[in-house]
Amino acid sequence: MRGKVGNFTVTFQPSGKSAVVPQGSTLLDASARAGIFIETPCGGQGRCGRCLVKLDSGQLSHRENPHLAPPQIEQGWVLACTAQPLSDVAVTNPVRREREKVALETAASRSAAAVRCDWPLYPAVRQYFIDVPPPSLENNATDLDRLQRALTKKHGLGELQVGLPLLKNLAQALRQANWQATAVIENRQGQARLIDLRPGQQRGPLLGLAVDIGTTNVVAYLADLRTGRLIGQAATRNKQGTRGEDIISRIIYSERGSGLEELRQMVVDTINGLLQELAQQYHSAPGEMEEMVVAGNTTMTQLFLGLPPRYIRSEPYVPTASHFPLIRAGELGLGINPEAPVYCLPAVAAYVGGDTVAGVLSSCLFKTDKLTLFLDIGTNGEIVLGNADWMTCCACSAGPAFEGAGVRCGMRAIRGAIEEVKINSQTLEPTITVIGKVRPLGICGSGLISALAEMFITGVIERSGRIDMEHARSRMKTTRVRQGEHGPEYVLAWAKDSGSGEDIVLTEVDINNLLRTKAAIYAGISVMLRNVGIKSKDIEEVLIGGAFGQHLNVEEAIQIGLLPDLPWDRFKFLGNTSAWGAYSVLLSQHAQVQGEEVAGKLTYLELVADSSFMDELTAALFLPHTNLDNFPSVKALLERGGRAAPLTTSSSVPSQKETR
Repeated sequence: MRGKVGNFTVTFQPSGKSAVVPQGSTLLDASARAGIFIETPCGGQGRCGRCLVKLDSGQLSHRENPHLAPPQIEQGWVLACTAQPLSDVAVTNPVRREREKVALETAASRSAAAVRCDWPLYPAVRQYFIDVPPPSLENNATDLDRLQRALTKKHGLGELQVGLPLLKNLAQALRQANWQATAVIENRQGQARLIDLRPGQQRGPLLGLAVDIGTTNVVAYLADLRTGRLIGQAATRNKQGTRGEDIISRIIYSERGSGLEELRQMVVDTINGLLQELAQQYHSAPGEMEEMVVAGNTTMTQLFLGLPPRYIRSEPYVPTASHFPLIRAGELGLGINPEAPVYCLPAVAAYVGGDTVAGVLSSCLFKTDKLTLFLDIGTNGEIVLGNADWMTCCACSAGPAFEGAGVRCGMRAIRGAIEEVKINSQTLEPTITVIGKVRPLGICGSGLISALAEMFITGVIERSGRIDMEHARSRMKTTRVRQGEHGPEYVLAWAKDSGSGEDIVLTEVDINNLLRTKAAIYAGISVMLRNVGIKSKDIEEVLIGGAFGQHLNVEEAIQIGLLPDLPWDRFKFLGNTSAWGAYSVLLSQHAQVQGEEVAGKLTYLELVADSSFMDELTAALFLPHTNLDNFPSVKALLERGGRAAPLTTSSSVPSQKETR
């Protein structure tokens, strides 16, 4: 039945219920009139993507939304809270399972947009099967000479270097192998070195490791160097975290007595723990792993090698080295084959290290024609801007907040962590998504950004980051906002609903830490753009690396002022680019050579030396920024009904030292 002029009839399937609504109404309005329940955790503001319906017939108007990928839009999926009938329409309100399927397809589409470079398989460490002629009275050359001749004759290898530990065991190893053995050899730039000698013809995997030494977390990938196959991966907290959450704290600690050796041993112990975990997964021994490639920021690399990092934190901020020699694993105390080579990706400057070089490698930024912004958001925020013709970079201390550290209920992105928050604008009640779909234990980095954006848009916090107690308690009548032990706080989960038996909260102190973190990153981007004379709107692609980045919601990151306000399709998520870059170098010497070239090509911008950085940092300490015109989509959202609290100056401004 057709409604009156200016009215439209909306029919909901499979129930067949319908309602007549005036022009300008949403499908959510129509569902309420028809008695159809549609889940809207965000209060119908288009921020959660839970109110999915599918258009069967008729016409709708609806705005762009990151919760729907282009394929879903083409299939007719819309959000009921934003779609408005332009004629009589029929829509299907799907069962929960189908809505979740669409959400998964959206996530898959987003992941498919990731960029990763492919390299030809050309590892430095390889296996060579040989028949060594046994000695005789007629052929009484040394065992080493006969090994060398067999390798030259069959595989064309030149002079072979053999370390003393292997040389001591060579005679016995050849005889136990009955003169048939597999030599594991590092062959880099024509220099061959024996790493291992195994009896018979080895047909199994040749194991190597790519390790990302992060300030907060350490990640290891186990690879088969023969096939390039990723066998397993493991991650854990960097044990150095007990001696300081950031690199400055650890540099200071390294200057105390035996502090440097203690920190070096801590990261080695962390890696050795991962080796044991991977060995158990694969039913092998760590000693069977024949090579390691390491990526880390400059300080982490120097601490790993035992190089004093003290001058990194003092002007003019000079590291001991930017290129590091190949080292044998045994020299460092690593649990793999003691003769295995350990290669560390080169650094660029004091605060841009091998992890950034690895990110440029794995993202293909070094060969793109597009003006590209690369971000690796972790404890340290590294930023690269450029393309195949030029690249400039800088670093800012993001701090550990987005990795869950320094936040009262913060935790890593593991089972039990809150990874998404939606707040109903009418009741201020949250709907949370927990990794593993279990009772929440805390909140991880992506959850913190999500919570901060929701609290801002719904008016729980002001633009300065201050929790608006009066608005929440007197107008909304909510108990979620309260005065806690450490000041004002918002309760994300009550103790009875949590896995810890305690309330999970976000405090005003936590919020200020998050504001300083996001402000440092945005200020770094702003200064870099100004220095090269480019506007943010000119950026054609934004590549986001780091394990944290793959869980980031672009819309929410823009709403809090962490990322520039650009169309969502320009953002791509690459995962742990540092680990993937190290993995590329492990599998291909071509990637190693390219990495050396990238390190030499990157132009470093020292933010502390730029007088405008502190001004940009101060301006970015608000939500989303002191200048709302920098964030037109957020400004439009607030004008459409989101509550913009007044701008105040109550947030503290970190000192220049704290921004390191």
